[in-house]
Amino acid sequence: MLQIRNPLARPAFTLVELLVVIAIIGILVGLLLPAVQAAREAARTMQCKNNLHQISLALELFHSANRAYPPARYEPRPGDAPERSCGGKETTWLVRIMPYLEASAMEQQWDYKAAYVGHPEPVRTKSLPVYCCPTRRSMSTSVGIGQVVGAGTRWITLPCGCRIPVAGSAEVSGAVGDYGGNHGDLSPGSVGLPTDFNYGGNGTGLLISSRAKCDSSTPVDWLDRISHRSALDGLSNTILTGEMHVPMGKLGQSPQDAFIFNGDNVYNFARLGGPTTPIATDMRGEGSDLVRWGSWHSGICQFALADGSVRAISNRIDTDTLGRLCNRADSQPVNLED
Repeated sequence: MLQIRNPLARPAFTLVELLVVIAIIGILVGLLLPAVQAAREAARTMQCKNNLHQISLALELFHSANRAYPPARYEPRPGDAPERSCGGKETTWLVRIMPYLEASAMEQQWDYKAAYVGHPEPVRTKSLPVYCCPTRRSMSTSVGIGQVVGAGTRWITLPCGCRIPVAGSAEVSGAVGDYGGNHGDLSPGSVGLPTDFNYGGNGTGLLISSRAKCDSSTPVDWLDRISHRSALDGLSNTILTGEMHVPMGKLGQSPQDAFIFNGDNVYNFARLGGPTTPIATDMRGEGSDLVRWGSWHSGICQFALADGSVRAISNRIDTDTLGRLCNRADSQPVNLED
């Protein structure tokens, strides 16, 4: 019998052919996804680099206006005269540079004479996108919960010289972020002496804790001014700011991810580097990592040098070289090309 074929009919796929096509598509997607993820991370890394460039430019504009870098915070030095022994609970350098990041209105809500915790919550929790590395967080995760110094506070001192408030402290919310100032290396010490790195004027970096000039126990200005002239090793050989280590799984949790506008402890807003304080290689590392540099980028940590350049430095850089980059005046040669 003669069969008449419908000219509009098309041959159908068999089940085997369909499964083969699905398998091929799955393989192609599997090959494509890593490339897409790599491209996205490259874009995030570039945005992080741009953030550091903007922050370093703001610091240079501050330097031009004040002939010095901003103090990382106010912090008295044990044994100093009363006129230099006030302060220690106020805000940080990240607030002082806001006018140079087109955020003058935000900066004007802060009182440099008042304690951090004395500011309203909307002031403490409001931040800028430029303070967040997109590989680690977005603005939606730029607020954390933590402890601040209260009456009768007890402290635990860690091997790095960092102090963590425990009993007597109050829990509040505040802005967190990813970029810290270069406070220097550990050569001044962290053994409980007035010469320790964390006290005013002792840091060997460019953004260090400074003693305040006091008026009736109220800080009105800063004493220890660090300028371009202080960088005896050269601006191109000295770190200005960089990425702070924050362990995975600890976002928004103090002290690992602390309030960047709170000046009551160095690890909130600054980092150190050198022997015993390498760049963090374990993204989940805690403990003494409170004062280490570190990022969530694979194998690198990004820094802005004082000459305005931004460099991606290997997480496994020799710690002696890292210390030389952090110390503004150790007269030691630096070679970043190795």
